[in-house]
Amino acid sequence: MSSALDDEILALLRFAAQKAVMPRWRNLAEADVEEKAKDDLVTIADREVEAFLTEALARLAPEVPVVGEEASAADPAVLDRLSGPCWIIDPIDGTSNFASGQGHFAIMVALADGGETLAGWIYDPRRDRLCRARKGEGAFVNDERVLAAPGGSDPPALAAMTRFMAPEQRAVFEREIVPHYTIAKAPGCAAEQYPLVAIGGHDIAIYERTLPWDHAAGCLFLNEAGGVCARQDGSPYRVDSHRKGMIAAATPALWDRFVARLEGSGYAPGGPNPD
Repeated sequence: MSSALDDEILALLRFAAQKAVMPRWRNLAEADVEEKAKDDLVTIADREVEAFLTEALARLAPEVPVVGEEASAADPAVLDRLSGPCWIIDPIDGTSNFASGQGHFAIMVALADGGETLAGWIYDPRRDRLCRARKGEGAFVNDERVLAAPGGSDPPALAAMTRFMAPEQRAVFEREIVPHYTIAKAPGCAAEQYPLVAIGGHDIAIYERTLPWDHAAGCLFLNEAGGVCARQDGSPYRVDSHRKGMIAAATPALWDRFVARLEGSGYAPGGPNPD
């Protein structure tokens, strides 16, 4: 059963999607899309959603600062808020998909404190689907509790975001790891990838880049569903960490076997010089 906070967050996410996102789905003008960094797009919808949610969450909890993806890009000092209580906003996860009119995208919000995610919400406006979780209280899709389970592929299905790997890393990964798995197409959207691992048929996902707005809500969702999302060394994800690398798996056994294979291959997060 959802709480009053869950209902409030869902109402905000739906409103933002109806006003700023869906009217522009496959309807963006050239001037509505910018490249804020190499291969990193931002649209007018990203900016409008983040502005709306930042204001709305500030009204909801005036004492809790907000860390938004676009605000952090404009002013890296915003990231200093991640070690205390904070809201974390990804206004559109999967912006490249959204901008191209193909693939998955979603709005994500998380609540964290002391570097730990306490609650997360992933809203897919095309499905009107809310994936949500609170620490210690389980994971839900809309109001239905969900439990992570293997997808049934033999060998297990692996989705890998290899474009963020260093060339040396990618070579090791493709030579030593890929042949042992069924390779699943990564959706280019963490907001879709985490539910795929938990309930959608992907067994394992490996990430190199682990920015807080991309991973806070999804990592919590998978762990609360009974899967495993953690650093390669087994340590938990912290939103205020600059470390690279994350492994998500539908079961502890799948996670353990995959990490053992990574370690046996010499693969390390962050490339030859992990940070």
